[in-house]
Amino acid sequence: MRHVADIPYPKVKITLLAWNGKYLLKLEQGPLEQTYKVAEADLVDGVNSVFELLDETFYQTAAARFVEMRKDWRETYNRYN
Repeated sequence: MRHVADIPYPKVKITLLAWNGKYLLKLEQGPLEQTYKVAEADLVDGVNSVFELLDETFYQTAAARFVEMRKDWRETYNRYN
């Protein structure tokens, strides 16, 4: 797995990796993680195409998803404790 870039964004660690013919966009917040994969062959301009796809709407939606993930985990944990 090759590290391509760290992408700055408040409260979310974002890392772009290349592995096995795919780009992996890994977002981390505390113990939670989201990973998005895209085949290199699907991108016209390689890694530059990945950066073109990433806009503020994507970042905000992905960051909000962490809130839902945390809620889901807390609810399931509470059902069994």
